[in-house]
Amino acid sequence: MRSNQHADPDPFWDFEHTAWERSARPYHNFWTRLTSQAIGPLLSAVQSGDATRTLDVATGAGNLAQAAVRQGRRVVGIDFSTAMLVQARKQYPDVDFCEGDAEALPFADNSFDAVAINFGLLHFGNPEQALGEAYRVLRPGGRIGFTVWATPETAIGFQIMLQAIKTHGDPNVPLPEGPPFFRFSDPVESERTLRTIGFTNPSIIEVQQTWRLSSPNDLFVAFYEGTARTGGLLRAQSRKALDSIRASVIKTASAYEKDGDLEIPMPAILTAAQKPRH
Repeated sequence: MRSNQHADPDPFWDFEHTAWERSARPYHNFWTRLTSQAIGPLLSAVQSGDATRTLDVATGAGNLAQAAVRQGRRVVGIDFSTAMLVQARKQYPDVDFCEGDAEALPFADNSFDAVAINFGLLHFGNPEQALGEAYRVLRPGGRIGFTVWATPETAIGFQIMLQAIKTHGDPNVPLPEGPPFFRFSDPVESERTLRTIGFTNPSIIEVQQTWRLSSPNDLFVAFYEGTARTGGLLRAQSRKALDSIRASVIKTASAYEKDGDLEIPMPAILTAAQKPRH
């Protein structure tokens, strides 16, 4: 397991780790009610008969792990962020959480019936390695499922934010290079990657979600304070550009106000597959 004190020379891993140590509370405040909407479909996608041993990778505040426990599953939630795990253990003291790296899981081969990754895959520097680790710890016949955001064409929160940065800021400020953020929003790419690793019977669906926020300004704050990559992109802007980006986001997001709140379409792409039985 990598740690912040003894990290491999991996700038993207360090960037993500530092971001989530800082953003655990804002992420929970602004994003959890949205990302939790995919938990039910994701757990259904990885269900396999009476099998119950479930690994929640990039568990964050532990919401999927807790939902799986309520279904009667035996669950372990793993995350590389100490700050996230502090929050998870505080919320769900009866759930088994551990600190570890998705790309080097500290579990034996064939340990789990299901692996679920709810919006975590797009934060891994080497997603193939993480998916390969999931394959390793799954029993034959076990299932994997992961969610990512749909592309900005339909995930309107990203559309609003990224367009504001493009128009009023610099989308090319230097940040540690990571995999393309929307890579696994493409069903063809997801299926190709899973089959290359050895998974079979992939299925890919869109999960409709609505992001409900108190105000248009909350959309800006959610990205600025509660995300790693987009937040890093925003924090690297000049003060003048950042003020213009905020104003643009507020103006555009106001079109999605309804009954005093903001309701923004933010669909997810849910991909699931199976480890062959033989």
